[in-house]
Amino acid sequence: MPIASDERTIAVLNGPNLNLLGTRQPEIYGSETLADIEAMCRKRLEGTEFSLTFEQHNGEGELVAAAQGARRAAAVLINAAGYTHTSVALLDALLMAEGPVIEVHLSNPHARESFRHRSVIASACKGSIAGFGGLSYSLALDAALALVDGPTISGEGKENGERPR
Repeated sequence: MPIASDERTIAVLNGPNLNLLGTRQPEIYGSETLADIEAMCRKRLEGTEFSLTFEQHNGEGELVAAAQGARRAAAVLINAAGYTHTSVALLDALLMAEGPVIEVHLSNPHARESFRHRSVIASACKGSIAGFGGLSYSLALDAALALVDGPTISGEGKENGERPR
């Protein structure tokens, strides 16, 4: 099912167990719920020309299908959670994205167990924002807006009408 075929849509995709935010290991992931994060993302986009789709899937196949459906979005933000470290299928789906893909994590994977240090999906992503709790999503939205709507300080962004990867 296509989630975001509109070039003025930013798709936010969330992986397994994120539906339990606020109650699952709050010492690592904080007390914010996924609904709190979604509300913050929607508020961040108020006054812009962008709409937001926001989904969470526990199943790998469902998350892959969501990534496929978001391939025409202006940008994709993905917190693949545990699938970050294991899912080649998700990597392949994200590689089809026409706009930039930004990897998002609430915690800092590099400050945790060693198996979390490698991101299988990283090669499909423009960059990664991690370790800032729910603020990671807001920072990722800022990056997505800068990449899609115009040059940033570093000069990266939309040039000659092309969408950045």
